[in-house]
Amino acid sequence: MSYSRNLELEKINILQMKLNFKAVEGHEKYLGLPTYIGSSKKRVFQVIQDRVWKKLKGWKGQCLSQAGREVLIKAVAQAIPSYAMQCFKIPKSIIEGIEKMCRSFFWGQQAEERKTAWVAWEKLFLPKKEGGLGIRNFEFFNRALLAKQAWRILTQPNSLMTRVLKNKYFPKSTFLEAKVSPSMSFTCRSIFEARHVIEKGMCRVIGDGKDTKYGMTLGCQSCGSVGLKAR
Repeated sequence: MSYSRNLELEKINILQMKLNFKAVEGHEKYLGLPTYIGSSKKRVFQVIQDRVWKKLKGWKGQCLSQAGREVLIKAVAQAIPSYAMQCFKIPKSIIEGIEKMCRSFFWGQQAEERKTAWVAWEKLFLPKKEGGLGIRNFEFFNRALLAKQAWRILTQPNSLMTRVLKNKYFPKSTFLEAKVSPSMSFTCRSIFEARHVIEKGMCRVIGDGKDTKYGMTLGCQSCGSVGLKAR
């Protein structure tokens, strides 16, 4: 366990006695993910791009068909960042770098040579039935994975993760109403920024009406009709 510098020594000693964990200055990584994200996010996540590059570099010397390159990109290269994308909003420069490497590998570029890209890379994101190859858009996939975590917080209020985040970051408001503050961890900010993804598709089911407030809105002035709007 590592402690914040702002935590009092007395509280640290109490936690140590109750939990009996080994105290350390900090964890460089935990389960393969960085535990502390500093100001240079690109430097922290550069390791993901390097891992993808090592895989692609090892395959470039092999005689692979374009279909084989497609399979390797989907099965391996695109799977490497998935774990980190569930917890962090990956910097756009890292995502663009990974997609650039995958694009070069797919079209068979060797070293500094350039080959013609016969189709725009964005079109390959489309499903095969729509003329694409179903290659993953990393930016959209990152948003979807973070939105999945946001959905868990929204629908599982009694889970440990939800209770910890609520007590620390939004004790007096709901998850959807909470404001993002600079004091939030990078993981929490990443999840909060994905709320707009689920807000676009969610709707309120009235049910028994106990948790729904109604606001009265006026309808047509000529006939005097009145409508109710759920909040």
